Amino acid sequence: MEADFEVKEQTTRWSPDSGEVLVKNLYLSIDPYQHNRMKRGAVLPGQVITHNNLSPRIVSYAVGEVVASASPEYAAGDMVAGVLGWEDYTLFKPSPTARMSKVDASASFPLSYHIGVLGTSGMTAYGGLFEVCKPAKGEKVFVSAAAGSIGGLVGQFAKLAGCYVVGCAGTKAKVDLLKDKLGFDDAFNYKEDPDLKSALKRYFPDGIDIYFDNVGGEMLEAALANMNIYGRVAVCGVISEYTGAGRRAVPDMLDVIYKRITIRGIYAWDFMPKRFAEFYGVISDWIRQGKVQVIEDVSDGLENVPAAFVELFTGQNVGKKLVKLA
Repeated sequence: MEADFEVKEQTTRWSPDSGEVLVKNLYLSIDPYQHNRMKRGAVLPGQVITHNNLSPRIVSYAVGEVVASASPEYAAGDMVAGVLGWEDYTLFKPSPTARMSKVDASASFPLSYHIGVLGTSGMTAYGGLFEVCKPAKGEKVFVSAAAGSIGGLVGQFAKLAGCYVVGCAGTKAKVDLLKDKLGFDDAFNYKEDPDLKSALKRYFPDGIDIYFDNVGGEMLEAALANMNIYGRVAVCGVISEYTGAGRRAVPDMLDVIYKRITIRGIYAWDFMPKRFAEFYGVISDWIRQGKVQVIEDVSDGLENVPAAFVELFTGQNVGKKLVKLA
């Protein structure tokens, strides 16, 4: 709930020490996984949040401008993307495991794209679909939470690979968006289909080859029950389980065995180092050619981060949820 958060003012040290970089944050990515991180104790209630490479803090992928630097890698005026704090300014010390990438601000894309479609959301969708699921032309793909930041991209990428794609979402407006703007072959409102196994059987009478899972719980069970032999499942998120509102998935393991289903959890950083240049080039071209539509849901101001975060769990967001700070 929003009441669980409080925005506090704290003095920023404007002169970085040796090796440090001071970044003015411009856009913050708001993502469901942050709830799970809080629940696991990475950030404790009432904790003073500092930003160095050791202290727990609320962070997200973000894009910002370097305003002062004592690091040879960065100069004032550089635009950067990386893991930064839920704050207006982040004092950051690069290390081999904590880095920021420079962003070409002269490119034709909005800065926000670099933490969404051209950042971790896009990389997760691209790597999860093409490296893990390996779609072939004509295969049948199901995407849950398909109107979210990753699901909407997965569906579009799968269509470009020649697949038949069905997504689910929680409102009629989102279902219409999937079919009318994002090019899904079909979509349905899962809230209107209490028997998910039967619903998927209707939409996939010949079975599912690939399931991109953002939900977990009963949705995962229903998808596995409808998978074809040698089906592939990329598990990106389990949003139905983050808040404790739904029960955890109990997959039929005999289905997994006899259908030889591959299930793999994925994380953006699995693909970032080795495939980012390839991904960036491909997706940039697809955007320029109008083959990929970008949907962003932007709130304004640091004080609205809690409300933006809560929207992820109440179904109010569409596409990539961001907060614009400056």
